[in-house]
Amino acid sequence: MRVPALGPRGEGWAVVQLALAVAIVVAGIAGPRWSGSATSLRFIAGMAIGIVGWVLFVAGLVGLGSSVTPFPRPSERSTLRTGGAYRLVRHPIYGGSMLVALGWSLISSPLALFGTAFLAILFELKSRHEESMLMERFPEYEAYRRRVRRRFIPGVH
Repeated sequence: MRVPALGPRGEGWAVVQLALAVAIVVAGIAGPRWSGSATSLRFIAGMAIGIVGWVLFVAGLVGLGSSVTPFPRPSERSTLRTGGAYRLVRHPIYGGSMLVALGWSLISSPLALFGTAFLAILFELKSRHEESMLMERFPEYEAYRRRVRRRFIPGVH
């Protein structure tokens, strides 16, 4: 399946990603509240998932350093990063973002789960497009991809 580029650097992917993030936050604030059953357990789980997500997200940002870009096309000055969080997963920023969104959804509103599901689909498609460009740019990416099997979240296939 060929994934669309959505612009020379993939600007459309970044726009959709931002729109979904805003929708998730708004749904969590304005959407219906969860029912009263298992509120404490859901809150604790949401907080734990969200914290793990922030750690993974920040570790991904730190690992990329000056190569960070919201676009799927790597910047001209970037190098292939395979250390830190990138030893565990190929897309820790996406994985962390999904976990933060899931944590927020569990804390705030079931309506936010819909946006979170769409965000996961977006990251699946965006990462496929990004990986095709990484393979073109970095010949060693295929070996890295075989070595690091998990795409988003450590321990989750």
